[in-house]
Amino acid sequence: MDKNNRKAWLYLLPALIFLGIFMVYPLFDVLVYSLEEGYNSASQTFFGYGIFNFSYVLRDPYFLQAVKNTFILVIITVPLSTGIALLISLGLHSIKPLKELFQTIYFLPYVTNTLAVGLVFMILFKKTPYTDGFINLIIQAFGGSSVDFIEGPYWAKMFVMCFYTIWVVLPFKILILTSALASVNPDYYKAARVDGTGSFRIFTRITLPMISPMIFYLVITGFIGAFKAYSDEVAIFGTDLNASGMNTIVGYVYDMLYGDSGGYPSYASAAALILFAIVLTITCINLLASRKTVTRS
Repeated sequence: MDKNNRKAWLYLLPALIFLGIFMVYPLFDVLVYSLEEGYNSASQTFFGYGIFNFSYVLRDPYFLQAVKNTFILVIITVPLSTGIALLISLGLHSIKPLKELFQTIYFLPYVTNTLAVGLVFMILFKKTPYTDGFINLIIQAFGGSSVDFIEGPYWAKMFVMCFYTIWVVLPFKILILTSALASVNPDYYKAARVDGTGSFRIFTRITLPMISPMIFYLVITGFIGAFKAYSDEVAIFGTDLNASGMNTIVGYVYDMLYGDSGGYPSYASAAALILFAIVLTITCINLLASRKTVTRS
């Protein structure tokens, strides 16, 4: 047994070294940076250690706006994208002709560059001196008034951000849920139909419990991915997200490091640790909820 244990640790050693260098050490380094008060990036000097950086970040209106945007994005996109993906997956699972073609079409956005897609979305929604944009043309065709979705009111910009995020994450969720539906034992459905069980009851009593582990997996990874949102917003609203009021927590961290207000790694580290704490808390809550509700086969 001891010899086997030594072999196991030897096999794990490369992965442990990799994790230590690229995950554990950077996390420790970020913690040290976040506690260094008055850090000067030019001279690499600081006054002392404390929690001033955290208090500054938590009082910074740009950070508070970024937190607001991120939470709205998370609360709206994660449930909606998961629900829509489940409906589409059920449709794909039930059809027979051209099933593979439809699966390929729905998966195409996942292999498309997100920045390129973001630019396309910007063109569709953006008003210019020459045109109001394709989406506004549709709105006007139904008798509505045009809206500046890119530089207009906050709700319009948030709508574009949420719509784009849902569209981008749908393919992966559809792929996972379609695979989960295909793995359900068909004997359960046959037995239920013999007993005269209705379609809705089959879905709630058989399908949903059997694929619940995958649903919770998508919810947890969806929360983590939405909290890390940044590049999509840059593609739609440009690099100055603070000016447009559409910055995210990750965008705030980047701005503190490299943006116009950059050169403050201590503030960026404090914001990054706050984000880490938020994501860790929500992930733990989801895991605890999944233990109580997920059916294990």
